[in-house]
Amino acid sequence: MFFLGGKRASCDYGPESRVLKNIKLKDRIFTSEAIAEMARVQLDTSDISAALLNGDVIFSESNTNLDSCNIYAISHYKGDQEFKFKAENCKVKATISDVELVE
Repeated sequence: MFFLGGKRASCDYGPESRVLKNIKLKDRIFTSEAIAEMARVQLDTSDISAALLNGDVIFSESNTNLDSCNIYAISHYKGDQEFKFKAENCKVKATISDVELVE
């Protein structure tokens, strides 16, 4: 019996894993404010990519009841410093905004 196989097979069952995977697979756009803040706090796009692989979705800070694009708050660590950002998850793109370090 063949269940899962091949390079594109995955098992993302939980809501957090599904959200992160869905955003990760889309074209990402960074707001100019996000780019400026990332530079100021020494983050780059690879840190956002790492967060989309292993980060945490903060559902209590997310808005998932919108008609078009849901907005998810995502947190992750770079070393021992936590950061978070918002990802507006639309049909074909995800817009990254509100990047900040968590104190």
